Amino acid sequence: MKKNILFIALFVCASMVNAQDYLDIFKASYSQASLGNVQDSLDTDVNNTNLELYLPIPITSKAVILAGFTYENTGLGSFFAKENTGTDSSTVFTDGSSNLIMTRLNLGMKINHGNKWSGTYVALPKLASDFNDLGSDDFQMGGLALLEKKYSSRKVLKFGAYVSSENFGTTVTPIIGLWYKSKNSKFYVNATLPIRADANYSLTDAFSLGANLLSSVKSYNLTGDTNSDFYVQEESIRLSAFAAYGFLDDMLIVRARFGLDTTDYGVYNKNQNSIVQVLTVQIGEERTRENSEFSAAPFVGIDLMFRVGL
Repeated sequence: MKKNILFIALFVCASMVNAQDYLDIFKASYSQASLGNVQDSLDTDVNNTNLELYLPIPITSKAVILAGFTYENTGLGSFFAKENTGTDSSTVFTDGSSNLIMTRLNLGMKINHGNKWSGTYVALPKLASDFNDLGSDDFQMGGLALLEKKYSSRKVLKFGAYVSSENFGTTVTPIIGLWYKSKNSKFYVNATLPIRADANYSLTDAFSLGANLLSSVKSYNLTGDTNSDFYVQEESIRLSAFAAYGFLDDMLIVRARFGLDTTDYGVYNKNQNSIVQVLTVQIGEERTRENSEFSAAPFVGIDLMFRVGL
């Protein structure tokens, strides 16, 4: 009886959450790169750990509560800070290693509006900083609104926007996406651009090849005696190819990735925080960057996913 109830709940969730025939309940990712410095030959090791937990809870035939939690930890060997020569006494940022941590609740609803339209509406409160001394500057608030039009059992189009308060101001990201699966079920695309996208082709029942895109614009508050006047703005694009293998009838999937990491970590003074950023376009006052720009580099990564097929 319990198994039947679980199956019915997952079936309702899958039909509401997306047209896809699977549901990723948990995902863990790790990647590592050695990013360079555009001004000289310095480089720094960067490792990124990301954990995502997802739990849809059906409440009616047309509404599902979406609950989840995201944890991300980025370890940086150096920020490439400018040296204080004495001519600019305001530049006192201390160069050194740091961990940038983001914890986020994902709380919202998926609603079936009828006529093959559905909407996803999620509040995204988060803490983002070096977590040395948590305070109000570490808290940020985001939100996602996404409309989906189901054209068939194999094709869904998505339209929406993501908005978040950040240490630099506000970021606004228009979204357009697609979920598509081929007739023979060997190829699928799941894209929510420009935030993330997956393209996958199955060579066997267990083994597949594909490509992955992950991008983000977010900020981290810095604390400490010398760094408390600064924040880090991360602008990240990671593009990779992957090979995936499924275990336990594709319930457990392991993916090995290799690609290009173009992430940049800019350090700015907290007084410079009146920017509105739409995608990569910044609207507002000019800011003075306190560190050197990072350059792109290859990266390797591994993903572990717990997937329920429906």
